Amino acid sequence: MPSVNVSLNNIAGTEAAMGWAGSHTIVADRPAGIAGGLGLGFNGAELLALAIGGCFCNDPRYVAHQRGIVIDEICVRVTFNLEGEPIMATSAKMVVTCITRDGSEAAQIVEEAKASCMVSNSISIGVPVSISMPT
Repeated sequence: MPSVNVSLNNIAGTEAAMGWAGSHTIVADRPAGIAGGLGLGFNGAELLALAIGGCFCNDPRYVAHQRGIVIDEICVRVTFNLEGEPIMATSAKMVVTCITRDGSEAAQIVEEAKASCMVSNSISIGVPVSISMPT
């Protein structure tokens, strides 16, 4: 069974965190002036919305590649709704624009990609999260 491991550590002199997976990095922070945040990176809601949209950006390309179709343009807009105390995600809506080189099958490609999108499908069913400290 495959797994993915990422790590995050604080950035010295700030209250932000640098996250990395392999050679790729991202900064997580709060907005400037909120709970010590400096606005150096994405907040948690933005990261989750980016994960939803970023994962989906890849899936139509997988489908198109299998069919021998070239996608010239893909644009994904994610609206992520938050409510409550503590604040929680209540819904996410993606609007996808997909344009194939030959003008065909874009809607079919997007529909098939919806069925295979790991992040949105995982969130939709609810993924258990455990939090612990080393013993």
